[in-house]
Amino acid sequence: MDHVLPGGFLIAVEGIDGAGKTTLAAALAQMLGHGGAVINVTKEPTRGPWGMRLRESAASGRLTPENEADFLIRDRREHVANLIGPALARGECVILDRYYPSMVAYQGAAGLDINDLMEANAFAPRPDVLLLLDLSPEVGLQRIRARGDVPNAFETTATLEACRRIFLAMDVPNKHVLDASRSAEDVLQAAIWAITLTLADKARRTLPPVEAVNAISTMLPDLAAV
Repeated sequence: MDHVLPGGFLIAVEGIDGAGKTTLAAALAQMLGHGGAVINVTKEPTRGPWGMRLRESAASGRLTPENEADFLIRDRREHVANLIGPALARGECVILDRYYPSMVAYQGAAGLDINDLMEANAFAPRPDVLLLLDLSPEVGLQRIRARGDVPNAFETTATLEACRRIFLAMDVPNKHVLDASRSAEDVLQAAIWAITLTLADKARRTLPPVEAVNAISTMLPDLAAV
């Protein structure tokens, strides 16, 4: 990428299961990469050893909340060290399908202290934009079944409702709550608007005017003339 932002640009897509996170992350990657920006799309838990143990537990039966939290932190430390941190240092864009807010919501719903969970994630880079896809558990579960999947151990109405409450109450900078009951196109447009405002502000705060415009246009070409 010819024009980069100091510290890169980190987008986290969050929400309960069935909210459309993976769909939005893929659509954002396609749109933001249109101008030649380097886009890294990744998700948590990862496919690393700790992340895979968590993924397997979703089908075989949940671990204790303490073990889940421990594995998630180990997985996230590797993720930050190997992918997220280096990409941001190069001035690239990273799009995360789930990040530490999911741990706070899901393990918080399982009984762990939310403040302790936030503290345990202090090492994780904070998102420039946190897109929270808000959806009722009933609709989320309907979507999961409609795509041919069977809800796993994390996907019960009670668990998802508790997670939704925590997500909405979570005090995280740059959080934008999007109505995930709307069409995928409507959600994408709302997400792009939130990203546009934050990207423009960051570029203009961290770069000289000409470089700021170039950096913005690399991710959002249609904004080049603004």
